[in-house]
Amino acid sequence: MTATPSPAADAPWTVGRILEWTAQHLKKSGSDTPRLDAELLLAKARACPRIQLYVQFNEVVPDAQRAVMRDLVRRRAQSEPVAHLVGHREFFSLDFAVSPDVLIPRPDTETLVLDLITHARRLPAPAILDVATGSGCIAIAAAVQVPAARVTASDVSPAALTLARQNADRHGVAARITFLEGDLLAPLPAGAQFDFLVSNPPYIPTAQLETLDREVRDYEPRLALDGGPDGLRFLATLLQQAPSVLVPGGRLLLEFTPEQAPALLELATAQPELSDPAVLKDLSGRPRVLVATRR
Repeated sequence: MTATPSPAADAPWTVGRILEWTAQHLKKSGSDTPRLDAELLLAKARACPRIQLYVQFNEVVPDAQRAVMRDLVRRRAQSEPVAHLVGHREFFSLDFAVSPDVLIPRPDTETLVLDLITHARRLPAPAILDVATGSGCIAIAAAVQVPAARVTASDVSPAALTLARQNADRHGVAARITFLEGDLLAPLPAGAQFDFLVSNPPYIPTAQLETLDREVRDYEPRLALDGGPDGLRFLATLLQQAPSVLVPGGRLLLEFTPEQAPALLELATAQPELSDPAVLKDLSGRPRVLVATRR
């Protein structure tokens, strides 16, 4: 690290001093969570749990670890996502490996998972289909929370499926999840039926991709973001196709961006084989998940 001029410029680079300097630097670089970023990056550089930093506050950081930290901070200051830099992200109290091949799991998606597991626990052996699984966070969280569930997870990206399988192994649920490669429902075997179809598909309108924050626009896969001209390409297709694989009374859950709520409700209402369309709000009170039932 290169210290800013101060009376303590020659002081040793302890854990506490590096955290303070990094948080200030990342704040100037535009980070919304500079202190958290600093802690996660230093924990990565020191190969320790983040909580340990607080009992190591006065320890001097060795040169080798400082070199790793300098590189991580440089990359973070260029808007590279922290999850990519440290290689993982927490979701639904589980730790998921992530990479540039998958969308980074976000708290907004936990709204969908909470509704899914609440209803799935009411069935003796629920069959769940997760379309566009990415890192596998939805499928794996459901398998962990509902041990009786049988889960199928599909994705068009082979690289995403490789990572999702690794995450399933990490959480001990690989034996209960079938991973399929293909577009939306295309890879499903003939006659497959499910109690739940859930998806967090690409839903950003193509023209808006360039307006996204740099850490999303430049570092997350377009394949997982681009929802076509109006952002509804995959959502509308799933609304149309879902009844063919849901059992009567089966539940459909689709994540979307808040501005799409009126259009999606209209599309769902017009689908004769679906009933009771409604919208769930996320923790910030914004429309986030469409739910509907197979007649």
